[in-house]
Amino acid sequence: MTAATFQKKIIEWYEENKRQLPWRETSDPYKIWLSEIILQQTRVAQGLPYYQRFVKSFPTVTSLANASQQQVLRLWQGLGYYSRARNLHTCAKVVVSEWQGTFPNNYKGLLMLKGIGRYTAAAIASFAFKEPVAVVDGNVFRVLSRVFGLEEDISTSKGKELFIEKANALISKDRPDLFNQAMMEFGALQCVPKNPKCEECVFSKSCVARKHELQNVLPIKSKKVTVRNRYFYYFVIRYKNKLLMKKREGKDIWQGLYDFYLIETKRNKKVSELLNTDLILKGSTKTNESKIYKHVLSHQKLVVRFVEIELQKIQTLKPSELKWFTDREITALPKPILIANYLVDRSK
Repeated sequence: MTAATFQKKIIEWYEENKRQLPWRETSDPYKIWLSEIILQQTRVAQGLPYYQRFVKSFPTVTSLANASQQQVLRLWQGLGYYSRARNLHTCAKVVVSEWQGTFPNNYKGLLMLKGIGRYTAAAIASFAFKEPVAVVDGNVFRVLSRVFGLEEDISTSKGKELFIEKANALISKDRPDLFNQAMMEFGALQCVPKNPKCEECVFSKSCVARKHELQNVLPIKSKKVTVRNRYFYYFVIRYKNKLLMKKREGKDIWQGLYDFYLIETKRNKKVSELLNTDLILKGSTKTNESKIYKHVLSHQKLVVRFVEIELQKIQTLKPSELKWFTDREITALPKPILIANYLVDRSK
């Protein structure tokens, strides 16, 4: 199949089947960039309301740059992968301070910005500036591997380069924006990971995977993530109408978010044992213990209990990063979704 035939088929399919999404109705690089960062590792249905809230709160890159990190993280709350939000904020500041509030208008220039990699740079360059550079994400890997029978491992550097080269060889020079959108949409709606819609596919007669029944084999991805269990005991310490919380400062995925006093163990433990051995909690009495919350991250599973403690008198507590907040103040703080879900359950 020639590149011209492939382009024609997939663009025609896209124009008949595409979803109406706000970032497809604009050539504003700021809004395109915002949508791409939000949609990384996020389904469209989940990401759309976040995109709408961000555009409403920060309609320009300058307004985003001028916001506080706490505002940005609070608006991002629930999307996960919070480094994306921190990089989003940092990048906005760089665009304003070093590029006078205007995004670079080409792929190479976009790559110079913090938090913008090859995928995002290609998306902005093609969607906003019509530069013919291919966007290659999980959907595109799947479409290319199945239609053309590419068996290179996509988890390897060599494999990724082969797919990027193939996509760039196929891309429409006249309509790169439509081609890239079509490739991603085709993978999202038609050539899906499980049970692809092969019978009604525009490539049904030429698809290598369908011909050889390799739909469940391709694309090949050998690396598997090892998931480890972590046991969290959050102590919700209350005095009158205030709760004790801390801002996470360590270089981890929840940096900049607020949570409760935490004890992590290597295995399940009795709460009474922790209360008797921890210096801060020693002598305290629990008033309630939550159900078990399970929170799955990309490489770890958190098994979490929340233990409520009511103090009869206020005391000086160490570490010093623990601070008292009213319920109203806590609502405005950026928190891991795990903490937010607990607080919602607790208020019922």
